[in-house]
Amino acid sequence: MDLFEALRSRRSIGKLDGDVSEDEIRTLVEAGLWAPNHKLTNPWLFTIVRGAARERLGSLWAELVRDSPLPPGVEREAFLSKEARKLTRAPVLIVVSCRTVEDPIRAIEDYAAASAATQNVLLAAHALGLGAIWRTGDMAFHPAMVEHLGLAPTDRIVGFVYVGRPAMAAPSAQPRDIDAYLRVLD
Repeated sequence: MDLFEALRSRRSIGKLDGDVSEDEIRTLVEAGLWAPNHKLTNPWLFTIVRGAARERLGSLWAELVRDSPLPPGVEREAFLSKEARKLTRAPVLIVVSCRTVEDPIRAIEDYAAASAATQNVLLAAHALGLGAIWRTGDMAFHPAMVEHLGLAPTDRIVGFVYVGRPAMAAPSAQPRDIDAYLRVLD
């Protein structure tokens, strides 16, 4: 697949099913490892969550939001059930996390590198014919999620990449207005 075609045609796919092989998972992680990172710090970790581990993680998340305010008209048990199911919306989750350090500049550079690694995973999934979507939200920032995943307390979750076989058509591309986002200084 041509690089520019991949960039233009990759879309977040929210409905995923099927199976993702070990070889495909390893290929996705390898793609992440090719991301640029300042001073070659390799700050990332890719945690694979599949099978019953997704359900356990979802149950933990539902417990963590048990006392959250509810939208009007939503029953608590329905809300908690929906929250628990969030982590089972794909056969495989790749949780991309980043080690943190005290130096604030290096911490930002390392987080940016882990974000670039996440983009590489998304592009590789597209190239393999898989669907994927990068999600964050409150669960990516909750210390109990970090602990449950076996990460260091200072590690930061960059994203949950949901991966599977596309179970929906890819959304259409939105036009890009280059001039609206381009500045040139001579």
